[in-house]
Amino acid sequence: MGASDDVVKDLKAKIDKTLDDLRKGMTTIRTGRANAAMLEGVRVNYYGTPTPLSQCAALNVPEPRLITIKPWDKSLIKDIEKAIREANLGFNPLNDGEIIRVPVPALTEERRKEIAKQVRAKGEEHRVAVRNERRDANERLKALLKDRKITEDEQKRATDKVQKETDAGVAKVDELIQKKEKEVTEV
Repeated sequence: MGASDDVVKDLKAKIDKTLDDLRKGMTTIRTGRANAAMLEGVRVNYYGTPTPLSQCAALNVPEPRLITIKPWDKSLIKDIEKAIREANLGFNPLNDGEIIRVPVPALTEERRKEIAKQVRAKGEEHRVAVRNERRDANERLKALLKDRKITEDEQKRATDKVQKETDAGVAKVDELIQKKEKEVTEV
């Protein structure tokens, strides 16, 4: 395995990391369906420490438009309810003393279009990131050729592989974006 293969392998790893970042970013974007990740940014005052909601309660999605939160310590129920309200996510939590129910309201058509626009922008950011990774890989290949660590033929083959990996990465970004856009625009 030569130096050019290392460049291609590194590129593939970086593209995979970019795709993981995109997937993670997509889970926090709201669709018409309830998703526990919607509450990921909520911090609860847990004995004086701002703690992620998922670390002090069990979150479930029993229905497409409902998230239930069962705190591990019942004394936290008011703090959790307050944290959700203060997070300004547009949710109105309901507390029955045991469990907090968070109904997820349907999105308006205007809001759906706004969110779809956000999804496309996030997709474009990640497409650019993949292309930047391609540029970096190609520059590394040129440096290897200049230092005579690889031949021109090896550089040409590696550059073709880099392009194939880039095309596959961009296609995957597009696929993830289209899937999320469809989820957002579904009523």
